[in-house]
Amino acid sequence: MSLDTTTAMPTNGRPIPDPVPNDLTLPQSVDVVVIGAGIAGVCTALELAERGLKVALCEKGDVGAEQSSRNWGWVRLSHRDPREMPLMVESVRLWKGMNERTGAETGYRQCGITFSVTTDEALKEEEDWAQILQEYQIPARVLPAPEALNAFPGLTAPIKGALYNPHDGRAEPQKASPAIANAFRMLGGTVHQNCAVRTVETSGGKVSAVVTENGTIRCSSVVVAAGIWSRLFLGNLGIDLPMLKTTGTVLRTDPVPDGPEGTFKFQDYTFRRRLDGGYSISGPQTGLYEITPDSFWLAPKFFPALKSEFTRLKFRFGKRFVQEMKLPRKWGATDRTPFEDTRIYDPQPDTKAIDKVYAQLQAAYPAFQGVGIAQRWAGYIDVMPDIIPVVSSTEGVRGHIPGLFVASGLSGHGFGLGPGIGKLMADLVTGAVPVVDPSQYRLSRFSDGSKIAPMEGILRR
Repeated sequence: MSLDTTTAMPTNGRPIPDPVPNDLTLPQSVDVVVIGAGIAGVCTALELAERGLKVALCEKGDVGAEQSSRNWGWVRLSHRDPREMPLMVESVRLWKGMNERTGAETGYRQCGITFSVTTDEALKEEEDWAQILQEYQIPARVLPAPEALNAFPGLTAPIKGALYNPHDGRAEPQKASPAIANAFRMLGGTVHQNCAVRTVETSGGKVSAVVTENGTIRCSSVVVAAGIWSRLFLGNLGIDLPMLKTTGTVLRTDPVPDGPEGTFKFQDYTFRRRLDGGYSISGPQTGLYEITPDSFWLAPKFFPALKSEFTRLKFRFGKRFVQEMKLPRKWGATDRTPFEDTRIYDPQPDTKAIDKVYAQLQAAYPAFQGVGIAQRWAGYIDVMPDIIPVVSSTEGVRGHIPGLFVASGLSGHGFGLGPGIGKLMADLVTGAVPVVDPSQYRLSRFSDGSKIAPMEGILRR
């Protein structure tokens, strides 16, 4: 059964990532197959290829066509869960050299992000954040309201002050994953689009091959980096990945003459500059959680996150529940899978909510008044119970398969974390010394009795 793949959008359809050539002929054998060509998958593939491994990158649709091309495009160190900070510091180091590394424009710029607040209590919390960042030699500082607004002339947001981090940045979601995938191909890797992986084969209890809709590829390692699809894929193998999905809507404006370079976050809206001179606009009220069967099956694991964020979440019960109830959970190598029925998951944007966000921004900032809307879109975010990713082998979990690895559950933070995730995953696959301690990201934390909870307030950030 196919999920809802409607592409009807108010303006100009979904974001279209830059094209990547498609390798139609499957290799007979490789060292590693990476499943999923979003930011985590392409970064993993590039890292492995740079280390001399033969790698095939399989994608059921197009490179970067789901959430990796639909996110806000932020590359931020600020307001990170401390468990993510070492990985994010490494990611920023890699982002700085990504254009040179790929020989292409990824859109990365270290433009700074201003996190504004409206109360004295929140301003004190920002001082604590600044201290955390300074422990990593990151020169973030808390600014009084007039100084915080200096970089945004004309903006009349009623703020008390802001955390400003000049080391925060941005990149272009529609460019980054394709640029990295193309660099991977230049090293001899192969990219197979519209080529869903159906299952993993084993021999002697270890990974020996993947079966795709177009044939079999022998391999000794597999990395599942399939975003919101990872839970379904791994479940067919008998491995539980406790993941839910939320939806976010984003708006892109026409070019704004002399618009600000810096990125700004206010309680009602956010904006960041794009390479085309327009801005990506969003806000917390555009988030939506659609209730599905997994909502009930996974409720105990997600209760701490839901308890802290219940009043800020918008819930909906509708056709998605029935669609996912009818999805097959088990299939064989010769069966057609849900991945072939839904090449690109393209949810309908919340037009009313995002237009309200933009109206609030226009009322507060004359620079955006009269600037048209170029595009609206939505995307699905893969979320874990503790709001930090899984970058791990399957060791220690029921159904463990030696040679099978997971890089998923990026929880809305994956675009910025992508390069670091790719490096850490390559370390795990090759047995190299990990670039950061991987224990925080192990899959087994959800079944070994560890306390599972998000950092307080992380979803609000």
